[in-house]
Amino acid sequence: ARAESIAVPVTVVLLVFVLIGFFMIQPNTSAVITLFGEYRGTERSEGLRWIWPWMMRKKISVRQHNIHSERVKVNDLRGNPIEVACNVVWRVADTAQAAFDVDDYKTFVNIQIEAGLRTVASRHPYDDIEENETTLRSDGEVVNAELRTELNERLSHAGIVVEEAGLTHLAYAPEIAGAMLRRQQAEAVIAARAKLVLGAVSMVQM
Repeated sequence: ARAESIAVPVTVVLLVFVLIGFFMIQPNTSAVITLFGEYRGTERSEGLRWIWPWMMRKKISVRQHNIHSERVKVNDLRGNPIEVACNVVWRVADTAQAAFDVDDYKTFVNIQIEAGLRTVASRHPYDDIEENETTLRSDGEVVNAELRTELNERLSHAGIVVEEAGLTHLAYAPEIAGAMLRRQQAEAVIAARAKLVLGAVSMVQM
């Protein structure tokens, strides 16, 4: 009877010990495993998993995340104040880097998206004045590809991969929007007159 009274608590303790080690991995989720602060690997297999109870686990989603940035004001290549915003699709590619190389990888992503957007927007003019010039308004595919490259370089330190990036808003800042509209209208009038003159000269030559 005494042996049975001892065996029951021991069995309960062992059962609790075993149960503590179980955890669930959902689809597109990984678990970073550490032992006394040392990285021991990443569990990526879906379903019910088990580790030693004294090991720590931190789950990280590896699904695609979609972020639409806030509108930010920045000066373009010619110093004109403009407003830009972008949409970014990203995911965690290296769970260890995301867990240990930055304090909060989601906050890090948000900050770097804004910084990268400002950098790319300041490299180009809003509109075309000189020939063969990449502009934010006319060369969307080029600018979007440049933004994606810029963000991948910035976020690689956190194990993040940007799969899509593109401008969703582009406009002159309100304080100069009226003046720039008048400038565009004037340029359109000049271009129309230039075509008329060119047509007249061509007719005379013929």
